[in-house]
Amino acid sequence: MKRSKLNTFILGILLITSLASSGATAQEGRPGVTAPQLSLPYAEQKYRGNVGTTYLNSDAAQFPKQVAAPEDAPNVLVILLDDVGFGQFSVSGGGVPAPNMESLAKQGVFFNRFHTTAVCSSTRAALLTGRNHHVAGSGNITEVATGFDGYTGIIPKDTATFAEIMRLNGYITSWIGKNHNTPTYETSAMGPFDHWPNNLGFDYFYGFMAGDSNQMRPNLYENQTPLPQQTADDYYLSVDLADHSIEWLQQAEAIQPDKPWMMYLAPAATHAPHQAPKELIEEFKGKFDGGWDKYREDVLARQIAQGIVPEGTKLTKRHDSLPAWDSLSADEKKLSARMMEVFAAYGKHVDKEVGRVLDYVKTMPDSDNTLIFYIIGDNGASSEGGIPGTLNENAFFNGVQMQTEEMMPFIDEIGTMKHFNHFPAAWAHAVCTPFQWVKQVASHLGGTRNAMLVSWPAKYKNGGEVRSQFTHVIDVAATILDAAGIEEPRSVNGTAQKPIEGRSFLSVLEDEDAEEIRTSQYFEMFVNRGIYKDGWWAGSLSFVPWNPNRGEFDPLSAPWELYKLDEDFSQSNDLADENPKQLDEMVKLWWATAAKQQVLPLDWRGSERFSAELMGKPNLAAGRSEYVYPVPVVGLPEASAPDLKSKSFTITAEVEIDDDANGMIFTQGGNTGGWGFYLLDGKFVATHNFLDVARYSVSSDEAIAAGEHTLKVEFDYDGKKGEVGKGGSLSLYVDGQKVGDGKVDKTSPMKYSLSENQDIGTDTGTPVTYDYREPFDFQGTLGKVVVSLKP
Repeated sequence: MKRSKLNTFILGILLITSLASSGATAQEGRPGVTAPQLSLPYAEQKYRGNVGTTYLNSDAAQFPKQVAAPEDAPNVLVILLDDVGFGQFSVSGGGVPAPNMESLAKQGVFFNRFHTTAVCSSTRAALLTGRNHHVAGSGNITEVATGFDGYTGIIPKDTATFAEIMRLNGYITSWIGKNHNTPTYETSAMGPFDHWPNNLGFDYFYGFMAGDSNQMRPNLYENQTPLPQQTADDYYLSVDLADHSIEWLQQAEAIQPDKPWMMYLAPAATHAPHQAPKELIEEFKGKFDGGWDKYREDVLARQIAQGIVPEGTKLTKRHDSLPAWDSLSADEKKLSARMMEVFAAYGKHVDKEVGRVLDYVKTMPDSDNTLIFYIIGDNGASSEGGIPGTLNENAFFNGVQMQTEEMMPFIDEIGTMKHFNHFPAAWAHAVCTPFQWVKQVASHLGGTRNAMLVSWPAKYKNGGEVRSQFTHVIDVAATILDAAGIEEPRSVNGTAQKPIEGRSFLSVLEDEDAEEIRTSQYFEMFVNRGIYKDGWWAGSLSFVPWNPNRGEFDPLSAPWELYKLDEDFSQSNDLADENPKQLDEMVKLWWATAAKQQVLPLDWRGSERFSAELMGKPNLAAGRSEYVYPVPVVGLPEASAPDLKSKSFTITAEVEIDDDANGMIFTQGGNTGGWGFYLLDGKFVATHNFLDVARYSVSSDEAIAAGEHTLKVEFDYDGKKGEVGKGGSLSLYVDGQKVGDGKVDKTSPMKYSLSENQDIGTDTGTPVTYDYREPFDFQGTLGKVVVSLKP
């Protein structure tokens, strides 16, 4: 073939190829989008020009354009607080000052019939996906997952988050704060990372992976990288999260000012531990000496005066198992009032820090076109301190209740990093005014009714109004996508999607008289069951939430209550006896809905569900009896570490030290419970922290001489197979010679912590005992460490 004919042939082929790839023109106003489509991500953009033999006879090159969000799509800020009662903050009549919430309420609207799922992981999964919590795999908190589809603790790929949908439609996204939606056994440095925030639609993550965190010594991650331990005495997590939120917004504004952003800010407050700066705690001294009964009366009066609840709303009764304030002893009153003072300071502190973020947003050029959802709690206030309160919430999760006389010697330490303190159950009930019950209780509004503030200045100018349409946390995702002009996809990243069950409430924002967008909704948590339909609510309680030790239960014979919510705002008047037919219809509806929504099978077990071994949960350390660590390994989550609970074990370490050496050899847990094996002024020490209730220590009589040594700890468990939390004998050996022994009366049965780790060669969390100050790096050379579990 001659050269001229060859060139003609080549050009013809190139022209055909170019025409075949041209496709539709870009959708007007959305560069990078070739056509509206319901399958994400959008197909990669290909070159559409004519290609010649060289660049000289080809059309101009074009780089693929980034997908752009719809024109005028708003920025979105979603704020979600933790463990907050409806009557807690001043914005809804409560006794905890919240001037920044009040300011936002004057700018936007207050939703007084907004609902959550009654616990944190579940609400968060429902919020992120727009699906009911069981459909999103999160029927309970991740730590008590059972493995059934509704209770895996894993957000499935067929329920993509609104963040992933927005990211694939041209938004930049961030998640700052609490992540309680990754399985605990997937939170180590080895992942897998499929269910971490960066793979749930968020470009940037800064926060913590557990259900709770010490406010002064959190275990933090930036994206998938663990961060060094905080050591400053004036460090507080709420401040840090606000700082990082503002820094991310500053970068977004500086680098891509024309691209809309979405931020999910999830502070740890006001979940236990209740911790706050000392000077802030002192501001509340004496403010709660009147007790919880008076607090409830005062709050309801303010709620009615503020128009937050209707005139004539009745105060629900205090449950019989919660004591009257006047029945308490002097010490009980003193301790309880102090715990509430700390809690109030904690709440005021987070209002201030979130307020800094809101203030910064106001300074941004497109602040008016920022849609803000401020959800004031992922459930009602927590009663997990038990009747008298506790110095350690983790004791509750292990089925152990502290008593007032045990806590009084430490009353001045409450609110510091030394304890994981939690106030009494009756205070939780009080800050849920005017409703019955608290967190975990999905059968009643105290567990599921939270205040929400919504603001979008560019669209709605109706500041200071109240909205009373029935809404649910699943409705937020649908509202965000509607506001952004983004259609709900049918497929995301190759997986067909279950429909979003939430409904947009933009119409409610615009018109206070708008029609209800949600006329039916089911609830379930720890077999506490509820169903709403056309103004009616039926509910069935399983167990009081302040008792973690649960016995047998029959959900088929458990009684149900019935309320007419459109006439009875506080759920105070049980109409079950008067309307048996209506109740029967509601109960049947609940069972039918439960079958459809993956709620079954029901499971009412308590603290034992925290045990990985008892429940057969995945564990990176499972199936082995020996664990060899040739080099120091730090920050290994408890769920991925050897399970030392309720069994005999030995820990052996090869060391080289100088005289009077100090430092941590091996630790698992922290101030909420766990073990520590370390050198202190040359002596070999082993300590078990029994849930901050007691500490048992054994030490060598003499300091270990400088040089190379083999150190061994041997724990001989007293309990029989199946017995948990028993004591045992602890022995210390240096080069094969016993140098100390002693008894451990009790051991932590189920969980050392929700947020502490296993460390070798240092202590990256809180200390198991205050004989040393963390991080307590090992002085000398630490060689191989071997953990051996005995059958």
